[in-house]
Amino acid sequence: MRFFKIISVIIVLLVGAYAASMYYFVDDSKNFQIEKEIDYPVDKVFPQFNNLQNFTRWNNFFKSSQSIDIDYYTPYEGLGSAISYVDPKNDTDGEMFIRYENPNKTLKYQLFEDRNENPTLVDVKFKPVSAEKTKIIWYVHTPKLSVLRRVENFWTEDRFAENITKSMVNLKNVLGNKVEKDNQMAAIKYDSLMVENEESKMLLGINVSTSNKKDALYRNIAMNYNKVYNFVTMDLGKKDDEFGYPMLITDADNYKDKEVSYFLGIPLSKKIGVSDNNFNFRTVNASQNYVMYYKGTYEGRVKAILQLIQKAKKDEMRFGDIRQTFIERPVEGQEVNMKLSLSVFK
Repeated sequence: MRFFKIISVIIVLLVGAYAASMYYFVDDSKNFQIEKEIDYPVDKVFPQFNNLQNFTRWNNFFKSSQSIDIDYYTPYEGLGSAISYVDPKNDTDGEMFIRYENPNKTLKYQLFEDRNENPTLVDVKFKPVSAEKTKIIWYVHTPKLSVLRRVENFWTEDRFAENITKSMVNLKNVLGNKVEKDNQMAAIKYDSLMVENEESKMLLGINVSTSNKKDALYRNIAMNYNKVYNFVTMDLGKKDDEFGYPMLITDADNYKDKEVSYFLGIPLSKKIGVSDNNFNFRTVNASQNYVMYYKGTYEGRVKAILQLIQKAKKDEMRFGDIRQTFIERPVEGQEVNMKLSLSVFK
C-alpha cells in the first residue's frame, strides 16, 4: 500500500512539474511564417488558393488521405466559401473558411480542427517576383492550447512546414499540366508544319492491336481512351488538371497496314504503383519533332502524316514513331482535334 502511495506522489509531482514547465516556459499558441516560391505567375497561382475545390486537389493534408470526405459550400471561391471534412480512418474532422480576399494579393483562412472552438488563422500573401514567378508567404497563428496540451506546440511548425513543402510539389504538377494545356491551345496553327523540341514524358496506358478497317480503328481508340481515363480518374483518383493530354504512339507508316498496334496513354507527373496488369507505364524520351495540328475526320490525318514524313525525307532526317496527342478527347462519331508529332533525328 505504501508503495502505491509513493508511486502516486511521484506521478503527481511529475504532472505538476510538467504543467508548471508548460505554463511558464511554453507559449499557449504559436505564430510563425513560411515562405515559398513557385515558377508561375500570380494570376495562375491565386485561383488555386481562393477556389477551395482547387485547393483540396493539391494541398497535401487533403490529397494524402484516401478516406477523407469533403463537402463544399457556396460560393465555391473567394470570400465566404467554405468546406467541411471528415476523415474516419485518421479520426479527424474540421471546417475551413475564407474570411478575407484581396484578389492576387491576400487571403485569410480560418481552420477549425476536431471540434476545437478556437481556429487556426492562416493569412497567405502573394507577391510577384517576376512575370513568371510568385512568392507565397504563410502567416500562421495557432489556437491557444491548455497547459497539458502545450507540448504540441513543439512540433506544430514542423508539421505545417512539411505539409506546405509537399503541397508545393503537388501544386507545381497541377499548374504545370494546366499551363501546358493553355499554352498548347493558344499556340495552335492548323495545317502548318512546325519544328518543336519536346520534353520527356511518363505515360500510363495500354498496348493495343486492332483492325485498321474503316472506322474500326477510331472506334477502338475511343473505347480504349475511356478505359485509360476512367482508370486514371476513378481508380487512381486523379483530377483533370493533374495530367496532360492523352497521347497515342504508333509506327509512322502503319496507317496502310491491315492491323495496327499502338500505345495509348495519359501523361502523369511521376510513376506510381499500379495493381492492374492491363495498364503499364511508358517513357517518351525528349526529342525533336516535326509537328502539325490537325482537325477533321480521323481518316483524314493520313494526309498530314504524309506531309511530316515527306518533310523528314527531304531534310534527310531519319524518323521514329508518330505521336498523336488528342487536344480534345476522342469520341466515336466525332471529328478529332489533335497534334501530330513525328520524332526526327540525324
